[in-house]
Amino acid sequence: MVSEPTHPESVSVEISGCSKDDARIVFDTLCACFSSDRCADDVPEELHETRPTVWLGTFDVAEAHEGQARPARLSSSVDADVHGGYWAIDRFRTTLDDLFRVRELSKVSGDQERELHVRLESR
Repeated sequence: MVSEPTHPESVSVEISGCSKDDARIVFDTLCACFSSDRCADDVPEELHETRPTVWLGTFDVAEAHEGQARPARLSSSVDADVHGGYWAIDRFRTTLDDLFRVRELSKVSGDQERELHVRLESR
């Protein structure tokens, strides 16, 4: 018998306000920590020169890949919106704090979910 999780175990991440190279660094770093719908060959692309681009990924935080990621070097700050259940967001935020300098810009808490808007910078 498989037991059902007692809490949502995934978070969705929207990255914007950065270059495609910094977006890839963030996603590659997070993929070293968690399972994701983003493959290693899923390279962020900019599809338009003047319109803003948002890159998306979903990460399963149930089982972290311990010790497989180190703090990443970004060329500039990266804005990220993170959505998920309370437990998943707390676990994800702890990992972000290990990998980046994190500045919380806003937080919205709902009945079942939390949303964080953060700015990530190199440690």
